[in-house]
Amino acid sequence: MAWVSGWDVMQRFGTVAPRGVRWVGLVWIVGSLLGCGSLGGGRAGGSGAAPVVSATGSSSGTPSGTSPGTSVDGAPGGTAITPEGPSMLRPKARWTQATWRDLPGWENDRTSAWWPALAKGCAKPAAGWAKVCEEVRRLGPDWGSRVDDGFVRQWVESHFQPWRVTALDGASNGLLTGYFEPLLDGRRKPDARFAYPLHRAPAGLGQRKPFFTRSELESTPEGRAAIAGREVVWLADPLDVLLIQVQGSGRIRLLDEPTQQGAPRVIRLAFAGHNEQPYMSVARWLVDQGAFTLEQASWPAIRSWAQANPGRVGEMMAANPRVVFFREEPLPDPELGPNGAQGVPLTPGRSIAVDRDSVPLGTPVWLDSTLPQTWVAGAMPTPSPLRRLVMAQDTGGAILGAVRADFFWGWGDEALAQAGRTKQPLAMWALWPVQGTAP
Repeated sequence: MAWVSGWDVMQRFGTVAPRGVRWVGLVWIVGSLLGCGSLGGGRAGGSGAAPVVSATGSSSGTPSGTSPGTSVDGAPGGTAITPEGPSMLRPKARWTQATWRDLPGWENDRTSAWWPALAKGCAKPAAGWAKVCEEVRRLGPDWGSRVDDGFVRQWVESHFQPWRVTALDGASNGLLTGYFEPLLDGRRKPDARFAYPLHRAPAGLGQRKPFFTRSELESTPEGRAAIAGREVVWLADPLDVLLIQVQGSGRIRLLDEPTQQGAPRVIRLAFAGHNEQPYMSVARWLVDQGAFTLEQASWPAIRSWAQANPGRVGEMMAANPRVVFFREEPLPDPELGPNGAQGVPLTPGRSIAVDRDSVPLGTPVWLDSTLPQTWVAGAMPTPSPLRRLVMAQDTGGAILGAVRADFFWGWGDEALAQAGRTKQPLAMWALWPVQGTAP
């Protein structure tokens, strides 16, 4: 899956804002929009192998440590955990054995809502998961809805061991960002308004590396010939092209293909590769052009600049030489999310992207974070906790590090808004099968 989080956008400005600062509106989406690697360039990950046992100690478990909102210096990574129990090493992370009471808010989550994400993950189980997934399949994907949260929680506790995830140096606090699936209007055939295409991967994409830049694809005879006739859909706004190329996947309402009920048919465009060119942030370019300051950067600000400077939109787009290509996928069930890097559909609010060198795909993860808030002038209210059981089912080119996750909010305008606001402190626990192959 190719996605980019809101915070990723800001990182791709080339300058990372202070971690304690909150930006207005969708500034975090701007960050990813303007610096894509995962949702816009394919979510590249590391090794999927499970961790190996590296040390042993007492079996009392590890303390939960400082909560995400109370790190020593107010920044992710500000608190270090000294291993007190058995620990296991991943290439980028240390897992230290914990107890269920170490998981903040564990008794309060709606674990029954997590069960469908687990059932989807068991379609492609990780090594060591055979026994657990056999039972999940026996119980069925709707089992969580047929029992209460307490029963699901007991099942989890009997099948899994929690492990605190920290960096190799013991840093325990990290960063949670958010991503989403765009929902845009489009047409099969261009007209005066819908004049901006998205393309299938060219036939010679793998033969020439790097492939043509964005400018070369649009302006040179060789570039235009490479994508001629490869149009999948046409969009009404070049910034919509930018948005879906950054996110790497999206839903398109085909205004010229009505269903039998007369509503536009909705399809999904999935990531199918890119032109191997570097991603350059258009937001950073606009800041360098004096359009606005980094503090003023937001997705609405970019759109406002484009509306005021229509003659320079092409120049802005050309500042990012990377082009993402797509393949069309049917959308038989609009309630199913796009496939993540694990190869299973993502579940809104219950799937995350991770660094595979920290957490293997298919692993349940307990998040201790806070809900994003709408920016307001003056003092911010006390944030509400976001403590939830999720599944590691995706990766991202900018989702790197031990305690790092990208939260999948879903699709549509509300998901975009939530993803744009998500830049939260994070602590993580991985759950591994008690009777599975040693991770």
